[in-house]
Amino acid sequence: MRSIWNGAISFGLVSIPIKLVNATENHTISFRQIHTEDNGRIRYRKVCEVEGREVSQSEIGKGYEDADGTIVPITDEDLSHLPIPTARTIEIVAFVPADRIDPLQMGAAYYLAASGAPAAKPYTLLREALKRSNKVAIAKFALRGRERLGMLRVVDEAIAMHALLWPDEVRTPEGVAPDVHVTIRDKELDLADALMDTLGEVEMADLHDEYREALEEVVAAKAAGEALPEAPEPATGGKVLDLMAALESSVRAARESRGAEPAGEADVRPLQRSRSTPKETDAKKSTSTAKKTAAKKTAKKTPARKSAAKSAEATGKSAAKSSTGKKTTAKKTAARRRSA
Repeated sequence: MRSIWNGAISFGLVSIPIKLVNATENHTISFRQIHTEDNGRIRYRKVCEVEGREVSQSEIGKGYEDADGTIVPITDEDLSHLPIPTARTIEIVAFVPADRIDPLQMGAAYYLAASGAPAAKPYTLLREALKRSNKVAIAKFALRGRERLGMLRVVDEAIAMHALLWPDEVRTPEGVAPDVHVTIRDKELDLADALMDTLGEVEMADLHDEYREALEEVVAAKAAGEALPEAPEPATGGKVLDLMAALESSVRAARESRGAEPAGEADVRPLQRSRSTPKETDAKKSTSTAKKTAAKKTAKKTPARKSAAKSAEATGKSAAKSSTGKKTTAKKTAARRRSA
């Protein structure tokens, strides 16, 4: 990889010669401006305002325009005399936990390559120190005419640097969030949670630029004189009138896209409102269900038992009456025989 800057990392009194190389590359398809009548290229010519003629790249330098319009020429030699230590040095000023860095500050990414054999040991020392500390290094450096802030971290076996915006360059999100009060119900949060679980995670390496691929197809078809590919129907949009219905439809669509069985209603997992584990909750539900079932069975058996008891009591009384009647008849018969 071609280096864009040569210098050194200043780590206390340790100096590590390095080369700065771009860590990213742009795959965007670029277009040229053309004259639509004959496809001629439209170019911008660099013309000197004083002489009125086009100048070559070798004749172009830097200049600072003062408030009164006066141009002050600045050469590379002038920039080499900047009264700051970061002109050719990445000066580490602190080590902080990675979560202290706001992602809004992060900009372009670079790899820091060791420059020559003498840089191997101090480079490895800094890399291993960063690994063991679980921290990132905050540094200052100068690039393209300005001093910048950077963050050094370990990527595989290399040291990478992310250019950072200065804290005062990050705008606050004032006026961005809705300024009206809304109420979010637990059921809506449950559905949103179910949608997040259904969508799941993704391997970042599997993501790719589908727009660029489609654009390449169009360019290839145009160059070959073939019919352009058919554009898909635009997704139906509109205002969301029923948030619950939209969330439920989203959960079903996400499940179907992942091969899950579609359900009539979205299976929502309620948000946990206590510290009970899922197993404890299931056990409580099972115990409660068992108690209810036992109570129902007992309630069914009770009337039957009462009916049986009543039947037995009635039978007993009937038998007693029958026995008493027989005894009375026998006594009357015996009395009649004596009198005769």
